[in-house]
Amino acid sequence: MNNPAGFLPDAMKGIGLLMKATREGGVPQPTLELVHLRVSQINGCSACVDAASRSAREAGETDERLATVAAWRDTPFFTDAERAALALAEAATRLADRSDAVPDDLWAEAARHYDEKQLAALVLQTGVANLFNRLNATTQQIAGKAW
Repeated sequence: MNNPAGFLPDAMKGIGLLMKATREGGVPQPTLELVHLRVSQINGCSACVDAASRSAREAGETDERLATVAAWRDTPFFTDAERAALALAEAATRLADRSDAVPDDLWAEAARHYDEKQLAALVLQTGVANLFNRLNATTQQIAGKAW
């Protein structure tokens, strides 16, 4: 099956509006792309890892940063704000890994770098990335193949 949302035009419109909203939240586009990439890596969605890597390059990301985003904690290539966004995205993706899915200190660190509108954009970006991952993994989409 191709993109299931393609069979439901209102779903595609809704997803498009969510994506547009995240871009209007004031978070730098490269950060949003890093979030999408990291979420997709965690979920093992090859189509989304490929798409997010391409989008990130288009947004100005370097190969060095893209190659190390999976190990962002152990590299010097990311700002404190980007690290906070990646930590938030990881926690919100791995909800079942702990009883306190997004601990207060993690949220507070993200809030130190982003205002409420930006936090909303990061949370929505994480949710949209997880949605794409689930659609693509369920329908066995192949990396590099367009919907």
